[in-house]
Amino acid sequence: MKLINIGFGNIVSANRIISIVSPESSPIKRVVQTARDRNMLIDATYGRRTRAVIITDSDHVILSAVQPETVAQRLSSKDDLSDE
Repeated sequence: MKLINIGFGNIVSANRIISIVSPESSPIKRVVQTARDRNMLIDATYGRRTRAVIITDSDHVILSAVQPETVAQRLSSKDDLSDE
């Protein structure tokens, strides 16, 4: 099982991630609000500004204070390490 650090010591299973997106657009803001209403939102920002929204295959939505590019880079570096 591959694990990805999403900031502040929080770790997510890489196999469960469907997408990593920026929280700026209105459709993503609606996804976050819907997840909050359904109690499927995990806020891992520790009170910081949300910079990445991670959507999982279990319909959980995870908020991270780390840039989407950084999370994606960590995900791809984990893939590279597992190929060896």
